[in-house]
Amino acid sequence: MNIIITGASKGLGKAVAEIFAADKQGHQFFLCARNTAELEVTASDLQKSFPENKIHVKSCDVSDKASLKEFVAWIHGYTSKIDTLINNAGTYLPGSAYGEDDGALEEMMEVNLYSAYHLTRMILPGMIKHKGGHIFNMCSIASINAYPNGGAYSISKFALYGFSKNLREEMKPHGIKVTHVLPGAAYTDSWSGSGVDPKRIMEAADVAKMIYAAAQLSPQACVEEIIMRPQSGDL
Repeated sequence: MNIIITGASKGLGKAVAEIFAADKQGHQFFLCARNTAELEVTASDLQKSFPENKIHVKSCDVSDKASLKEFVAWIHGYTSKIDTLINNAGTYLPGSAYGEDDGALEEMMEVNLYSAYHLTRMILPGMIKHKGGHIFNMCSIASINAYPNGGAYSISKFALYGFSKNLREEMKPHGIKVTHVLPGAAYTDSWSGSGVDPKRIMEAADVAKMIYAAAQLSPQACVEEIIMRPQSGDL
């Protein structure tokens, strides 16, 4: 398969890349993130561990539409057929809707919603032409449950969830699957130093395994939504 993953240098994006690469089916990956150094380390690790895959990486600011266009043009230099798009890139700024810094909502919307919206629209013509594909949108438990200090982050994730649900309906006639992924707290680098016991929350690999499983079904079946929480509940 030809697989695009945004925000792939670490965390959930890296975990998803690892689990697909490990199946030894010889996928071709197109990975992006803003941090070039981290992205190159991830690519090197993946290529060494799973040599049957082709790992391509490119730095990209997904909040910038022009940067996304460059990313897609670069991908089309390798292939016009994308089988799986995983809109994983996202960011979080804590704060309340009434008290957070001015500009927080704009930043959250640009990274958490607009990036997925624009990249999907750029990739869809090829998927429609080939009458197939699978799009995973990394939403959040915050997409369906408001919580303290969620503010603009929750708003942006609610919006991404709405986009994903709408897209699911639109893509049915084209044979393209759309899955909304709503994970609760999963341990990634962002939790390092937070004081949270890693055993209290999910592992990044837990989320990756569910995405991989959903991608393995027959063309007649679509997992529309994946909701995951730590066994002990949300923090």
